[in-house]
Order: sequence, then C-alpha cells, then structure tokens
Amino acid sequence: MDTNVLYYGDNLEILRKYIPDSSVDLIYLDPPFNSKATYNVLFKEPTGAPSQAQISAFEDTWHWGLESERALKEIAASPIASAEVKEFMSVLPRLVGKRTDMAAYLTMMCIRLIELRRVLKDTGSIYLHCDPTASHYLKLLMDTIFGASNFKNEIVWCYTGPARAISTFPTKHDIIFRYSKGGKPTFNPDSIRIPYSESFIARRKYIEGRSGIYKGRIRSKEETEAYEKGKVPEDWWNDIPTGGQLSRKERLGYETQKPEALLERIIKASSNEGDVVLDPFCGCGTAIVAAQRLNRKWIGIDITHLAIGLMKWRLKNMTPVPSFKVVGEPKDLAGAVELAEQNKYQFQWWAVSLIGGQPYGNKKKGADTGIDGYLYYMDEKDKIKKAIVSVKGGKNPNVSMIRDLGHVIDREKSDIGVFILLEKPTRPMLEEAAMKGFYHSPLGKDYPRIQILTIEEILQGKLPDIPPWIAPIAKAPKISKKEGEQLPMG
Repeated sequence: MDTNVLYYGDNLEILRKYIPDSSVDLIYLDPPFNSKATYNVLFKEPTGAPSQAQISAFEDTWHWGLESERALKEIAASPIASAEVKEFMSVLPRLVGKRTDMAAYLTMMCIRLIELRRVLKDTGSIYLHCDPTASHYLKLLMDTIFGASNFKNEIVWCYTGPARAISTFPTKHDIIFRYSKGGKPTFNPDSIRIPYSESFIARRKYIEGRSGIYKGRIRSKEETEAYEKGKVPEDWWNDIPTGGQLSRKERLGYETQKPEALLERIIKASSNEGDVVLDPFCGCGTAIVAAQRLNRKWIGIDITHLAIGLMKWRLKNMTPVPSFKVVGEPKDLAGAVELAEQNKYQFQWWAVSLIGGQPYGNKKKGADTGIDGYLYYMDEKDKIKKAIVSVKGGKNPNVSMIRDLGHVIDREKSDIGVFILLEKPTRPMLEEAAMKGFYHSPLGKDYPRIQILTIEEILQGKLPDIPPWIAPIAKAPKISKKEGEQLPMG
C-alpha cells in the first residue's frame, strides 16, 4: 500500500481500489455536515456518472436519488456488512424519512463507514467529527457498524465566537466520536497531557499540606510523576480555538478548517511514529499536515481539485518539504480536456494547482470576478504580492479574454497576470498580451505583465515567469483578505 499519497476521487472507490484490509492505524474523518446546506457542491465523476459523494469546497447538498438507492442496495448485498448493519439500514431511511436529505446523508455515510472499518487495524481507532444536527443518528450508525462495546469516547470540542441566535442558545461545539475495531486500541496518555489548572494545584497543596498526605495516605512515586506531567484531557476540550480564531500563519481561508492542535492531540493519542493515518474527507489537509509533522505516514482523499491543489501547496510549503505523490489527476492533454468538459470549476482549480498557485474559492453563481487563482511571490522584504491567474477551458479562445485579464490586474493593482488555456493562443492574443508591457521588479528584472501558457506547455514543465518566493520570513505580514480568498501560510 502506498503512503504519503493524495488521491483525487470518490473516497468510496478509492478505499475499495487502493486500501487493503486492516492496513490503517488511525482514521480521522470530518465529512461535510448535513446542517451546512451551502457548504459543499456536488459534481460528476471523472467518468461522467453522477455521484452524491462528490463534494467540493463550498456547498453541501446530500439529496436522495439514484446514488442513494444504489448505495442502499449495495449495503444489503455487501459481503463485509454484518446482518445487524443490513437490518438497521433497512429501517433507518424510513425512520428519518425516506428520500429526505438526512436519509441520503446517512446512507452515504454508512456505505463508507463499512469500508473504513474494513481497512482499520484491530489496534486502530476511528474518530468521526460531526455536529449536533446528525450526531445522534451517526452514533447509532457507528454502534451498529463498529459495535456498541467498541465505543470509546464522545469528545465535545467547545469553542466561542460571534453568534446571531436570538431565539435559542447559540451552538458552539462539535462532536467527535471515537471507536475501536475490537482489539486493544493504541492510546498514549502521556503524549497529550496538559497542565493542571492553577486553582486545582492550589487546592491540592492546601489539602496535602507539608505532609504529602492525600486522601489519607502518602502519595506514591507514580502518582507524583503523573501529577508533575499534567493531566490527560477530559472528553470535553475547550483549550483549542476554532478555525476563525487561528493565527494568520495557520489560517487558509477555508470555511471549515480545523486547527492543527486539534488533529495533533488526536494523532498523538491514538497512533505512534511510523503509523498510517487516513483522512477520507481531507479538505484543506489539516490532518495530513499534522500527521506529517508528527512523523506518521498518511493517506488523504478528496473529491475536488480545489482541495487537492490546496493540500499540495500546503505540503510544499512545509519545512522540510515532504515527498508525496498525487493519484487521480489528469496526466496529459486528453485528460485535461475531459476534465474541462465535465466541470469547468474542477478544471480551473486543477490548472491553478499545476503552476503552484492557490485556487480562488469564491465560485458562487453569478460571481465571476475574472480571478481563478493567485500565485504568490515576494520581491520586496516582508511584502507578499500576488499574480492573478485566469483559466479558460473552452474552445476558440479570443483576444477579448486577454483584454479582460488586463482590466482585472489593473483593478486588483496586481503587477502580473497569468492566462492558462487548453487551446493554442491566437496571434491577436499574443499581441494584446505584449502591449501590456513589463513589470520591473525591485530585484532588477523585468517580467511580462500578462503571460500566456497552455496546459500542454505546463505539463511539459513550463511555469510562469514571476519573482521568487523569498523565505523564511519572521512573521506573516498583514494582507487584505477578500471573501473566498485563500491566504498563504507564513
């Protein structure tokens, strides 16, 4: 089994095709919450077949349809699903309302959780991150698939922040279920200890006095050592900030980004160095980054090129840069054409990632800003600049597209614009780009203000000609952030 690999595709198919039985030490999954009706958007498979599992970065819609019906039949016929699971799923859709979004959500989760149990080692743990909207149903589902006796924890991650609720209590917590497969799961309490509170220490010192007597006896050496190390966190965590409270260095502008501290605690507690960590809904890749920092092997799966491109960028900006590979992306011009025909946004996000840029996430209907991504550079001390990236996957490119990009870089006060297309540019397009002139860098070099590259050229190794990224910097500089923009890590 390959590790340190990013898979682009439906995680159900990836699990079945690439991940062997009992091969993973720790699974963390943060699937799109059913309550966030505008979080992820669904796309088609690379084959063109519809899939309710295909999730992009900004809208979450799990609707009952052919995929749900097909998944329900697959569960009933599955050779690895227990009789209890099959019986439970024959009833659950009716209980929550068949053909409802919740029924579709739970059916899609069930068929994936069955596969996740298959790939988990007997000593492994699975952490399912969810919100209160569907947590009670998911708990029943996990009990049925993994066994109620293998339930270990319901962790409540508490946080604070602005709230608009005026008729009810604001919801400011997530639920994380921890299950094992049946054996003795790995758990490392000493690796996650936190300091005792000052009030607890003061109270204990008062009770013990100078005699060292606690609850009628002398404290043992082991108790003393454990006391000095700190305590194991309870099953409610209020010491880890939510995504909106992350530092500028960590924040990526990804709506549901989880803090690295949260994943580090989970990974430290339930795996050892060299173990394999799997995240089948890896989004912006926080679990993958945390696993890499903690010397674990990892596997990440996501259904959008936006997420895969962001993870590639994030990994390549780590120190030292890890070696990894990506499976499922187009490798040639024919694959690129096929992707562009299937979904233009997926194609745009993939194309931006090819040149090391960050996709621009604001892809709301009717909100075409002319920006598909940013390519960051620094040619002045501690000042991050960005080149505007525009991608066109259609046929018959024309000179008006170059004029539009020129207007965009002027509007955004950007020095450089990069235009990526499938077809070869026309002579008028090249002439229009040349008329935009050059940007003179403080480093003493001139760069064309508008640069045109084809997908074929990029696949052959050609990249935009921009100033280099100067690193390291002491702290993340202040950058204005517009809605949907992905900020670079410091």
